[in-house]
Amino acid sequence: MNLFEEIKTKLTHEFIDIIEWLDYTDDTIAHRFERYQNEIKNNAKLIVREGQTAVFINEGQLADVFTAGTYTLNTQNLPILTTLKGWKYGFDSPFKAEVYFVNTHLFTDEKWGTKNPITLNDERFGLVEIRAFGTYAFKINDPGKFIVDVVGTDNNFTNFEINEHLKSLIATRFTDTVGEANFPIELYAANTTELSSTCRDVMQSDFNSVGISLEKFFIENVSMPEELKKEIFEYSRLEKLDLDKLTKFKAAKAMELAAKNEGTAGGAMGMGMGFMMAGQMGQVFGNSTAPGMQPAQGQLQQVAPPPLPMAVQYFYSAEGTQQGPVDFNALQSLFSSRKINKDTLIWKKGMGAWQALSEVDELKSFLGGSVPPPLPGSNS
Repeated sequence: MNLFEEIKTKLTHEFIDIIEWLDYTDDTIAHRFERYQNEIKNNAKLIVREGQTAVFINEGQLADVFTAGTYTLNTQNLPILTTLKGWKYGFDSPFKAEVYFVNTHLFTDEKWGTKNPITLNDERFGLVEIRAFGTYAFKINDPGKFIVDVVGTDNNFTNFEINEHLKSLIATRFTDTVGEANFPIELYAANTTELSSTCRDVMQSDFNSVGISLEKFFIENVSMPEELKKEIFEYSRLEKLDLDKLTKFKAAKAMELAAKNEGTAGGAMGMGMGFMMAGQMGQVFGNSTAPGMQPAQGQLQQVAPPPLPMAVQYFYSAEGTQQGPVDFNALQSLFSSRKINKDTLIWKKGMGAWQALSEVDELKSFLGGSVPPPLPGSNS
C-alpha cells in the first residue's frame, strides 16, 4: 500500500462520524445534533433508536426522514445527498445538513384547563359559568411536518414550549364543543366520559395539522359556582319530592312539638301554626289536611272558581227552515223586530219536541200582557 492509500485509509476512519442522540430527559421533543458548521462526513453512521426519528434539513428544507435503525450515510442509501451542495470531492468532502432527532414516544399526563370561566345559557338557570380541567396525552406522528412547521431552528424543543399552544387550542375547542352540546348544566359533570371522547375527535384534526396526534383526552372535573350548585341540588330535590306528603309530614311534626308543650302559650301557638300550615298548604296542594284531621264544615275553599254556566241556545223556524242557535237576548230582539212571533216554533236542549214560542215558559215574557193568566180555580 503506497503512502497515498495509507493516508486515504487513515483519513477515512478519522472522518467517519457517528450521529446519535441519547435522551436523558422526559420532556425533550426535538433535539438538533450539533456538528461544526453542520458538516457531516461521507459514510457517517446514523443511529436512530426505538422511539426516535431523525429528520434531515438542508437550507431550511426537509431533505429526508429516518426511522429506527442504523444507517451509513452515502449516495447509495441516501439519494438526496447527491443534490446537496458540497458533495463533489469524494470521501473527505463533508456535506452540510441539520439533523434533528424527534422523540416519538407518548407524552402523558399533560395538564390543561380553562383560564377563564365558560359562559353557557341554561334553560332553567339562565346564564351560568363553568370551569373545567383535565389531562391529555400526545405523540409526534409526522416528524418532518412537526420540525418544519413548529420547531424551526430551535436546537432543543421541549414539551413545555408546545404545551402552551396546545392548551390554548384545547380550551378554544372545548368551549365550542360544550356550547354546541347544549346539555342541562348538571349533566356536564355527569357525562365527562362522553364529552371527553367528543372533544378528542373535534381536536384531532387541529393536532394533525402540525404533525401531532392527540392520543388521549380526559375531562377530570367540571366545576361551577357554589351558589349555582346549591340551586341545582334544591331543584333536583323538588323534582323528586312528593309535596303533598311533605306538607302532611311538616304539619304533623309541628303538632307533635306542640303536644309536648301542651298547656303553655308556646304549645298553643305551635298547635295553631300546625293547623294553619295544614289548612294553607292543603289549599295549595289539593285541599290536603294533616294526618288524622278532618276539614271543618264550610272551611274548604276551592283553589279556582267554578266555570260560568253555559248560556241556553235556542233554535227557531223561519220560512220552513231551521235557524240558530241564538241566545235569549238575540231571540228577544228577533221577536221585537217581528221576525218571529208567538206561533214561531222553538227548540232547545232538553225539549222533547218543537213548541210554539208562547208555550215555552221563560219566553212568555216576550208576549207582555197579550196572554192572560189562567182563571182562578180553573184546571188549565
